[in-house]
Amino acid sequence: MPVNLTPNAIEMINGGDVNLKPLVQVLDIKQMGSAQERFRLLVSDSVLTQHAMLGTQLNDRVKTGLVKKGSVIQLIDYICSQVQNRKIIVVLNLETIIPDCEIIGNPKMVSDAPAQKALPNTNSMQSSTVGYNNPSSQSHGSNMHSIRPALSSQNHGGNMQSFRPTSSTQNQGSKMRSFQPALGAQNYGNDVQSFRPTVQPPYQPPPSYRNHGAVMKNEAPARIIAINALNPYQGRWAIKARITAKGDLRRYNNARGDGKVFSFDLLDSDGGEIRVTCFNAVVDRFYDVVEVGKVYLISKGSLKPAQKNFNHLKNDWEIFLEATSTVDLCPEEDGSIPQQQFSFKPISEIEIAENNSIFDVIGVVISVNPSVPILRKNGMETQRRILNLKDGSGWTVELTLWGDFCNKEGQKLQEMVDSGFFPILAVKAGKVSDFNGKSLGTISSTQLFINPDIPEAHAAKDWFDRGGRDVASMSISKDIVQGGPKNEVRKTVSQVKLEGLGRSDKPDWATVRASVSFIKTDTFCYTACPLMIGDRQCNKKVTRSGNSRWQCDRCNQEFDDCDYRYLLQVQIQDHTGLTWATAFQESGEEILGYPAKELYLLKYESNDDTRFADIIRSRLFYQYLFKLKIKEEMYGDERRVKTTIFKADEVSYSSESRYMLDLISKVRTY
Repeated sequence: MPVNLTPNAIEMINGGDVNLKPLVQVLDIKQMGSAQERFRLLVSDSVLTQHAMLGTQLNDRVKTGLVKKGSVIQLIDYICSQVQNRKIIVVLNLETIIPDCEIIGNPKMVSDAPAQKALPNTNSMQSSTVGYNNPSSQSHGSNMHSIRPALSSQNHGGNMQSFRPTSSTQNQGSKMRSFQPALGAQNYGNDVQSFRPTVQPPYQPPPSYRNHGAVMKNEAPARIIAINALNPYQGRWAIKARITAKGDLRRYNNARGDGKVFSFDLLDSDGGEIRVTCFNAVVDRFYDVVEVGKVYLISKGSLKPAQKNFNHLKNDWEIFLEATSTVDLCPEEDGSIPQQQFSFKPISEIEIAENNSIFDVIGVVISVNPSVPILRKNGMETQRRILNLKDGSGWTVELTLWGDFCNKEGQKLQEMVDSGFFPILAVKAGKVSDFNGKSLGTISSTQLFINPDIPEAHAAKDWFDRGGRDVASMSISKDIVQGGPKNEVRKTVSQVKLEGLGRSDKPDWATVRASVSFIKTDTFCYTACPLMIGDRQCNKKVTRSGNSRWQCDRCNQEFDDCDYRYLLQVQIQDHTGLTWATAFQESGEEILGYPAKELYLLKYESNDDTRFADIIRSRLFYQYLFKLKIKEEMYGDERRVKTTIFKADEVSYSSESRYMLDLISKVRTY
């Protein structure tokens, strides 16, 4: 089927015609970018070719094969941008006319193609370039050698060589040098040697500034484009979008001095999202102006690469507002722009998610812990509250609320759960943590929606009411002992070894139910320095000096009495294996049930080995819940994993029974 591409389409698009809706052919497609996938096209009008960039909303056209090499497409919505002295067509909307077609014509790149309109050449000219300096100059001579024609210059004979006329200069029959007439020049002389054809001036839309005097710049309003079509090469743009989130005002200090910053997130009718950031004086203009949930028309900002460490939105760019930027409220509600956009994933997928990744989840709140104060590393105190979410995937996850979330949404959720009502919670932009299992936490851009009126919330509630409440589920965060201390990671002895705990930069913590199978008694305690240094005791080992007093090398002091502290080496064992662990003062007393000093005097002062041995044997094969700290340390040139007993609690058999019954119910679900 014969196909007629739009004549001179590339030239007119480069000239600024945005209403042409031309038919062009795709000659090549290349994928660009990594964080955000984009496609670059090479399009042709059968004579010229030009590079074009697809808006990300059109990526599916390429992936599904609707747009490919050879396709004839119609550009419905597009703009032409200048990039480093090159023009690129940004395609915002298109239609595929013919999915596959042979290459039409013999097109050349627009920068390499010959000019489209040459001057009349009745003689032979030697050198010519385009000029726009002289609209009405004329010259009469012959034998021209270096000619740069002007808009309406004429040459009627003479012996000219190089002439640069001014606005109305005429020359007849004289020898001249440096001649630069403008486009449209005519040459009626003879013996003109060679001529390089000129380029047709770019297409310009007809002006619409009647009776306005001289126009210094384009004051027409910027055209509204989709967020996904934004790129830093556009000169003038505007977006219409709803604010979905607004960050707190933050102050900072760096080498350039003090400053303040805040940001907000935008969502448009095409589902595109982008973050807007304001600094210092711009903060004063817009912080009190913008409100979450309202629609604004935003223009005259600059686009910069998004900082992915702080920006979770799926956009490679971020808008920075400036002194000339405008943010205008749209008084009428735009129903085409949704209130919020979620990308919900089941809780089960959090288990395989990377640390610090951002997730949207929705589930039923099944428990809420009280809010507790936490001291941050910077010395500031904040609030923390932990709740548990459950969904139809058969898993639960811990959600940690920080700061204001604890007293606002957190307190409301606790009151609802305490009253026997289990609300639906939608989490927008929760951050994944892999500390002691996988969990979610709130960040500054997180949003919580309690019982939102969305289909996913209604589906979750129906599932929970129809039996999901009683379905046993596994926690991807931590193995919590029902009825026991919160947030314990339960492991067996063999799991501690097989999972390689302790070999990371930070220590690992685990709770193991096991028995003490052996205790070393040759060095079960040591003599310690009793001196208080500030609010802490020295506790370094002391030795006898020559005068029978105790001497501390660290404090360089002597004492009449010393302290006795446990340094137990014990072997713990469960049904999967055994391992060695060290128990210091507090945990040593919990295991043996006697102060270290009493056993030291019994063995070394009273020499009652029988009584001492009976006490040690009585503690063997006695079950404890050991809270273990596992960390790899250097011993000489060798790295070893050291296990320390941080706490040893007696087993509560009622709590253990509930824990084992819960494990059995979970096994039945597989």
